[in-house]
Amino acid sequence: MKVLTPLVLASAASAHTIFSSLEVNGVNQGLGEGVRVPTYNGPIEDVTSASIACNGSPNTVASTSKVITVQAGTNVTAIWRYMLSTTGDSPADVMDSSHKGPTIAYLKKVNNAATDSGVGNGWFKIQQDGMDSSGVWGTERVINGKGRHSIKIPECIAPGQYLLRAEMIALHAAGNYPGAQFYMECAQLNVVGGTGAKTPSTISFPGAYSGSDPGVKINIYWPPVTSYTVPGPSVFTC
Repeated sequence: MKVLTPLVLASAASAHTIFSSLEVNGVNQGLGEGVRVPTYNGPIEDVTSASIACNGSPNTVASTSKVITVQAGTNVTAIWRYMLSTTGDSPADVMDSSHKGPTIAYLKKVNNAATDSGVGNGWFKIQQDGMDSSGVWGTERVINGKGRHSIKIPECIAPGQYLLRAEMIALHAAGNYPGAQFYMECAQLNVVGGTGAKTPSTISFPGAYSGSDPGVKINIYWPPVTSYTVPGPSVFTC
């Protein structure tokens, strides 16, 4: 059985991350510009808290008036950094390598992306990357990929304003609940060019995750993980 040493535990306890900016059409929109960033990079661990929607207490989250225009059917990139002051893009500048788990993204259609809290129903999943057949986790691909988390905005959704919730879940301490660490921020989007051909089924935050979900309460060290179920609903497709 693999046991975490005090050194590893100390590293895991202090290594957090923030979705700090959004890249659209190859252009970074700026730190905290159109993304609600917290002043502290710590996780949310209570899946029943309102903070599971777009981050929040015990973290202080800054508001932003910017709403980023995005063409439906294109990819945007959430940029993850260890701290708001981090300027590099090496693995250590993104998140500690011990933080293995899935990456996920959701959208929620809203009347006003700059003011909607994100709490409640209306969310639908548009991306997930769990653990592949080689045992490599979605977070590892972001950590080793300069903090870049690629997300496609579906072409078949209705045009309008949305919140984009990008998330990384760290499972290094998830053998008990609470233990999994949820890192998420919300970007404010104005989606243009969507056909509106399909209406996604939606879920709520809080509500989408349970502390007993197999993707939330899991020991990733022993017995060896051979498959993983990403929490939340299935990915909406056009």
